[in-house]
Amino acid sequence: MLSVADRYLFAEIAKVFSAIILTLLLIMASMLLLRTLEDVNLGALGSEAVLRYLGLQVLRDTARLLPPAFFIAALVTLGRLARDSELIAFGACGFGPLRLYRAFLLFALPLSLITGWFALFGQPYASLQIQLVEDAKGERSAQVAGLRAGRFYQQDDGNITFYAARIDASNRLEGIFLQDRRAEIPRLVISRRGLYQRDPETGEQRVILEEGRRYDGIPGSADYRLAEFDRYTYFLANETQTEVERRRRAARPTRELIGSQSLLDRAELGHRLAAPVAIYALALLAIPLTSLSPRQRGTARLLLAFLTYFAFFNLQQLAENWLETGVTPAWMGVLWYQVAILLLVYLSLAPGSFWGRRLFDRLRR
Repeated sequence: MLSVADRYLFAEIAKVFSAIILTLLLIMASMLLLRTLEDVNLGALGSEAVLRYLGLQVLRDTARLLPPAFFIAALVTLGRLARDSELIAFGACGFGPLRLYRAFLLFALPLSLITGWFALFGQPYASLQIQLVEDAKGERSAQVAGLRAGRFYQQDDGNITFYAARIDASNRLEGIFLQDRRAEIPRLVISRRGLYQRDPETGEQRVILEEGRRYDGIPGSADYRLAEFDRYTYFLANETQTEVERRRRAARPTRELIGSQSLLDRAELGHRLAAPVAIYALALLAIPLTSLSPRQRGTARLLLAFLTYFAFFNLQQLAENWLETGVTPAWMGVLWYQVAILLLVYLSLAPGSFWGRRLFDRLRR
């Protein structure tokens, strides 16, 4: 049964957590909305599908926001309680650090279940629906590649410039200009018409040019080579095979990943489990990273909290890549970094803790 102090802590952290998660969701939704409106502007997405497409993206990414929002809320709540000497009052009433751990872990329990639902069920469902929308965008027009009639399209740091005067609904191009400066001898291609194609399986994008001329040479020099062609294929930048496979795995149901012997499937499953498990790990990290007394200078702990925050979420991607490439053994999984960070933080703070000082004093005797 929850005590009065437990309920008070729950209310305090819930207020801060609600404000933080709403702010993060608004920021994320605003950024995703700008990208979605850009697709609408380019003609790759219908205006009637904007809200559904935006909702799917928010559903896919919500699980990533809950752990950092909880960690920041825990630090802010504990910092405010320490600054107002409420933690000292709690300690005088018998509500010590162990009770704090208990209260924060109890708050983390329902939050981790919610995060687990978003990560294990909501995220793959949203990824699958987004993939279907992306495929429909690719079939809709050539605008998905960033091509639009009357505009210059650049890639490879500006070394490739592409222009089409007209683009119809069937991806037919007219009045094509292409300049390629990647090689030592630059190349200029002019074509009367062409066709844009995208392979939905591999993500390969290409423009097939018809009835044109190709000029090879340096502008201003007389050394030019001219060639006429009936058909010329130009390949645009496309997703790598690894990116395509990762996108497909993200859309697979969680039940299909459980028990799989593939390292890629294990990495994807670990990626989904990382968010709900991180709630508990961050709950155990928040308390030692907070100065429990207002007389203690918390600058070093605050700096350690920031380093822990960035290391925690950056090492997740590293652990997944190491498992996929076989750098780490399969039995380690991808959640080992959370245990490693917990040990590093507690060991770094051990010399200044009560039990650490007692052990040091005994060793000095």
